[in-house]
Amino acid sequence: MPKMGLKNLFFFKASPSPPSSPPTRTFSDSLMDQNIETARAIISKWELISPSDQTAPLFSNTRQEAKQYLNAVMSLQSTMQHLVALDSSSDTLVQAHFLMQLAMKRLQAEFYRILAQNRDNLHPESVASTDHRSSSVSDDGSDFSDDEFRFAGDSVSTVAMADLKAIAECMVSAGYSEECVKIYILMRKSIVDESLYHFGVERLSSSQIQKMDWEALESKIKSWLNAVKIAVGSLFHGERTLCDYVFGSPERKTAESCFAAICSEGATSLFGFPEKVAKCSKKTPEKMFRTLDLYEAISDNRQQIESIFSSESTFSIRSQVLASQARLGEAVGTMLNNFESAIQKESSKILMPGGEIHPLTRYVMNYIAFLGDYGDGLAEIVGDWRKNSLPECYYRSPDREGKKGSSEIAERMAWLILVLLCKLDRKAELYKEVALSYLFLANNVQYVVVKVRNTNLGLILGEDWLTKHELKVKEYVSKYDQAS
Repeated sequence: MPKMGLKNLFFFKASPSPPSSPPTRTFSDSLMDQNIETARAIISKWELISPSDQTAPLFSNTRQEAKQYLNAVMSLQSTMQHLVALDSSSDTLVQAHFLMQLAMKRLQAEFYRILAQNRDNLHPESVASTDHRSSSVSDDGSDFSDDEFRFAGDSVSTVAMADLKAIAECMVSAGYSEECVKIYILMRKSIVDESLYHFGVERLSSSQIQKMDWEALESKIKSWLNAVKIAVGSLFHGERTLCDYVFGSPERKTAESCFAAICSEGATSLFGFPEKVAKCSKKTPEKMFRTLDLYEAISDNRQQIESIFSSESTFSIRSQVLASQARLGEAVGTMLNNFESAIQKESSKILMPGGEIHPLTRYVMNYIAFLGDYGDGLAEIVGDWRKNSLPECYYRSPDREGKKGSSEIAERMAWLILVLLCKLDRKAELYKEVALSYLFLANNVQYVVVKVRNTNLGLILGEDWLTKHELKVKEYVSKYDQAS
């Protein structure tokens, strides 16, 4: 990532106006003067001469000086509120504005430095350990306490998180939330984008994906399947947690918009990839299983995705996830229909010697057995598929009644096997010897039954289906014996 200079991050309001809410305390002139002089002393001490100023960091060691600095800024803010109410054009208010600008310049530099130095050290796990002692500005403008700055022995991540939160709350309270958020977004977005790149996530257009050969596209899909687990479970979750912690109070919308700015671009690219794959024009049967892998990955992570991207600011991300899943479901349905059509159109005249198992039987049953391993994903998809006419008694056993999704999946699997068995019947007619035709049917149907019983298909189709087809095998054997 190109190194960002501080001068590119600083931008100030010519005259930042403090919130115009009415004063909540009675301020004497002497107290206001005292607050301004106290602020002048510590702010001037830590004045940032230039963006490249190499003075020691304010937030270091015991944080005692940092605590005094933030308390002085908060007192200055309260004083400015009272000055605005008394005389918005007073010279004292102008001086206070100038001091506030110097303070914000220093705090921006500290905020940038902490983010830059802790690029790899900010972990969401540290948030839980900072919650009970994090520096915060209360609604009544109370001071930062000594306990809130006692970090001896804490992890680097814990200390950095608490410092960032303290600075953010101070800047937001002073009316400089835009400046603070801009620095945070610039720094954290670069980390998210770099992480996704290292996970193998590429920003590919639909036309680029369309032009890829299947081997190259399958490699991209494998990378995506690995990336989505880490991105959802760690990267996006972590950024959401950090944003909520640093900017979570008092305005949650600041945290939500900040998180959206950091992650939306990367998340849109990540979750948009499956939809582009699903739109590929060639929906051949061999692409079925990788398409189902993509579908199941979205389905498995969808609840967490919706939780992480739950705000109004990230609605487009949730919409993209739904669109990708819907497109994948449509693609699976199309591929299944194409697979069925390919079975029906198979026209080889091969006669297997001795009535052995036909290559079509092996191919189709291995394919369907693999489909059976995607039972959960298929259960969500099959309800939208075109229904074929199949007697219930053909595939449904009594113990499967009432189970959502089971009948639809059983119907599809049983239908595909029925298409295969019908094709085998026609191939059996090619044998001149009747006995060989029955032996051919007995061997091939037996292969089908064994494949069903030894795979997940057995659970899907049920024992009734198996029993009926085992009886068919016995019937064919009996007819073979008679013909022989």
